[in-house]
Amino acid sequence: MKLSIAMITRNEEKILDTTLKSVVSFADEIIIVDSGSIDKTEEIAKKYGAKFFREAWKGYGLQRNSAIEKCSGEWILNIDADEEISPELQIKIKNIKENELEKKVFLLNFVSICFGKEIKHGGWANFYRIRLFRKNSGKFNDNTVHENFETSESSYRIKEHIRHHTYATLEDYYEKFNRYSTEGAIEYHRRGKKFHWYNIIFNPMFRFANLYFFRLGFLDGIEGYLLAYATAMQTMTKYYKLKEIYKIQNIAADLDKNIDIMV
Repeated sequence: MKLSIAMITRNEEKILDTTLKSVVSFADEIIIVDSGSIDKTEEIAKKYGAKFFREAWKGYGLQRNSAIEKCSGEWILNIDADEEISPELQIKIKNIKENELEKKVFLLNFVSICFGKEIKHGGWANFYRIRLFRKNSGKFNDNTVHENFETSESSYRIKEHIRHHTYATLEDYYEKFNRYSTEGAIEYHRRGKKFHWYNIIFNPMFRFANLYFFRLGFLDGIEGYLLAYATAMQTMTKYYKLKEIYKIQNIAADLDKNIDIMV
């Protein structure tokens, strides 16, 4: 059967070559939906024969679905531009593509590479996500962030792993920090989640304690500490941005009332 790679990108020149190199041995087609790259992303993609589409950003779930819809393969491998398929997983996927007739949905095992080091604790390793599936077996929900693949099919775990190059450097982390916290705040607001003062004070504390102590992040050394601390700060920032969204919304509502009174 034919297998298509479905990918979304934006300014991925630092890692895209590594990712695409890890799929060319078994992929029959590479589909990339880009949301405004201004670097060499398109040039690198086309070097591997990818079909490259430019679309406005719609949120993670909808953007992934757009890439999947453009695929012609019976099997879809949905990956991000910073996710490298290990040699063991390459063999496994090739075998599934050629021989699997009954199972339709697979969860892939992730390990995280942060600051040049494989992180083994703190919730950063050995977690599973649905990324390999038959086309039309489901789709991603429309969440702006934290999107999930929704399916009525049974799912099966594959132990062979994807190497997720999460953050190359601390600078790389903070470049993504602002975007992720903003997207998280917008998603919370979309769901109707309310801001409370204790979100800023206690949620980050619990987040740090969970990652660093309960999930053994301290065993990853200074990198484990940095990840737990930075993630806690991102949690705090997300909730404060949610507060700012409601503040702006209230100001706009007051302006509308004043205009109505004047009219």
